[in-house]
Amino acid sequence: MTPFHAGELTVQQRMGQSHIAEKVRRGIRADIPEVAANFLAEQQMVVVAGTDETGRLWASDLVGPPGFVRAVGDRTIAVAARPAADDPLAAPLARSTRIGMLALQPERRRRMRVNGAVVVHGDGLLITVDQVYSNCPKYISRRRITSFEPDIARTATRRTGELNQQQQQMIAAADTFFVATADDEGNADASHRGGNPGFLQALSPTQLRWPDYRGNSMFMTLGNIEVNPRCGILLLDWATGASLQLTGTAEVLWEPDTFAVGAQCMIDFTIVEVIERAGPGPLRWSKPSDFGVISHAHRG
Repeated sequence: MTPFHAGELTVQQRMGQSHIAEKVRRGIRADIPEVAANFLAEQQMVVVAGTDETGRLWASDLVGPPGFVRAVGDRTIAVAARPAADDPLAAPLARSTRIGMLALQPERRRRMRVNGAVVVHGDGLLITVDQVYSNCPKYISRRRITSFEPDIARTATRRTGELNQQQQQMIAAADTFFVATADDEGNADASHRGGNPGFLQALSPTQLRWPDYRGNSMFMTLGNIEVNPRCGILLLDWATGASLQLTGTAEVLWEPDTFAVGAQCMIDFTIVEVIERAGPGPLRWSKPSDFGVISHAHRG
């Protein structure tokens, strides 16, 4: 039985990569192997994706000391953190819902995705996994953690309907962002996009565009957009801990004359709401130049 839904199958067929996806899907597991458990236990940040009460998609980051994310069974992950009270996912994750989670380790260029159901457990979360799988290390900007101050006071969020000039500059400088999508049944997924600054473009205060390059051929993000255009984006200021959360709708552009060099397609994102949290944040990272830069954008 295929783990792919109709949207993913449609995109795989359109791209002529169904045979590759069929092979790659063998790496998707319904349990947590030891190597995955060990990887999770090392992390100090994960990104979670979910749907708010109005059906909008959001991506949020959760941070903590090593071990704040850990496997507590073959199919259960405990996260000793929850979104801040003013985060758009605070209320949704306070009840049983579907969640996507991405653990990214920039220093070692490793990432792992988890999809499943989440419930509140004390001051944290418990995730019962449906899917666990690793992604390739391509085009992850190498960074290391420079400081962790868990007790730092966070600023309140600021909500608007469009990007200001400073936020557009943050987007133009980004080499990484995170994407929240879901299928038509609400099964959420969190994924990563990376590239040299400029690969994510702000076409206007309410419109973004980015290229989509060949990745693992499963097309989970594009497949979700195929059946559910609602989408969320998270950008981090790695140096300060500030963040920018966007929610809106995404559209895949298949016309070749719109493509960036080497892209399979382009994604247009229309912004509905912008949430900014200024720094400083508890977790801060080095510049990517400390480890070298990447040469192309990548679909994860």
